[in-house]
Formats: sequence, C-alpha cells, structure tokens
Amino acid sequence: MRLKFTKMHGLGNDFVVLDALTHPLNLSAEQIRQLADRHFGVGCDQVLQVEPPRLADTDFYYRIFNADGGEVEQCGNGARCFVRYVRDRGLTTKTEIRVGTRAGVIVPRLEENGEITVDMGVPQFEPARVPFEAPALATTYFLDVDGRRVEVSALSMGNPHAVQVVPDIERAPVATEGPLIERHPRFPQRTNAGYMQVVSRRRILLRVYERGAGETLACGSGACAAVAAGVARGLLDREVTVATRGGDLGISWAGAGAPVLMTGPAVAVFEGEIEI
Repeated sequence: MRLKFTKMHGLGNDFVVLDALTHPLNLSAEQIRQLADRHFGVGCDQVLQVEPPRLADTDFYYRIFNADGGEVEQCGNGARCFVRYVRDRGLTTKTEIRVGTRAGVIVPRLEENGEITVDMGVPQFEPARVPFEAPALATTYFLDVDGRRVEVSALSMGNPHAVQVVPDIERAPVATEGPLIERHPRFPQRTNAGYMQVVSRRRILLRVYERGAGETLACGSGACAAVAAGVARGLLDREVTVATRGGDLGISWAGAGAPVLMTGPAVAVFEGEIEI
C-alpha cells in the first residue's frame, strides 16, 4: 500500500498525519510501527489519522496511534497539529473546530497570532477514572518502583498520567524509571510518567516518558496534567508556562470542574509518500 503523509510537530513532539477522509484506512499495529520507525520508516512519536465526523455536532474525528502501534485516547500536541493540518489543506475555514476523539469531543481554536488553543477537558482525579488502583481519592500516592517509594499525583487528561515533583529536571531518572512507572501494575492501562521541576508558581520545567512512545521533546496532555497536579497540590498558580525540551506551552486551569486550556504552536515540516 502506498500512503501519502504529512510530517508535523508541536514543540518537537512529532507526528505522521494521514488523510482518511475520503479513503478509509485500517492500518495494523505493525504498519503503524513501520511508519513511526526513525530508521526504516518516516519516523514519529505518534501517527494521527484524520477521519470524517462520527457525531452530528462535530467537524472531524481523529485517531491517535503511539509509535508502538497502540491506539490512545488523547494527544494535546497532536490536537494542535490537527488544526494546522485541516486549515492548511482547506478542509475547513473555521477558527474553532469540534473534533471527536476516543476521549470525547475537543474544541481547539486557532488564535490570531497563529498559535492554537485546545480545550483539553476537565482533569479527572478519581482513581477509577484514571484508571488507577487506590482505595480512596488522595492528592498524592506512593508507588513502589524497583524498591523505591515514588510520590505521584495520578490523574487523567483523557489519558492517564503519573506526575511527580523533582528537584532537578536534568537529573530526573526519566529513561530508567519512566518505563517502570508506565507499566506499573496500579495503572491497568499503563500511564504517562511526568517529571516536573517547579521554578516558580507560574513556571515549571517538564519531561515526560510517554506511554508507548518513550520520552518525547514535549507532551501536551502531560503539560496539562502537570499543571493540574501542581494547582491541586497548592504549588502553582492557575496560569503557568510549561518549559519542555522542545519549547514552551501556556497552560491555564481555573480549578475543580473547569477544563484545562493549552496554547502553543504547530508546524508542518514536509509531505511525502511511503510504501508500507
């Protein structure tokens, strides 16, 4: 099969975007892995698939596949790239777009300065909604990770996150501990492992080991989860700049019951075709 694709990124979190609006696609996990392979394929953290709407009050539907071939519910940087893609290709003239995902409907908005704001939905802290195994709701929990106690906030931004505060982001054990937290048995659907260094009440540094992708240069849902966790713990104000290795995101959260808003760029890199 020969596929046309667009390579995009949001702060270095990179994507292969596929148009399935007129010709449905049903790629296998092996084919997704081939596309995502940085040596034998195009190379990306996630594959995004643009599809027709499934609900009457939405404009599009999109699917998200991690580099390991698994389909996931949410991707904040991907949502921004989605908007850039459909706008640049003339698929819509709207500046506010209703998009269906496995996690529900999101409503990204193109700003006048070219950046994109995404309503990422209301963070869910109830363990069953994450999902996370815990006897009761708490602000933080302790995980046994390779014989060490690790304190995390567990929450969902449409996908599961375990966020911990670290004193030095550069020395955080992202590569070694991240995979263990991702597959920790208390997260039955695995999780994204976030490492947050609080610089001030309005700025944090963040690294994320993403479920099914490894550490990425930026993680939009991870940035939202980190800010929500920080606000819930009383460490952060309600508007925060999140500095990732790929650049800065603006995150705001008004508090319990309110959605998290994320603002940042999205860039198209090149287009091409590949035989898979």
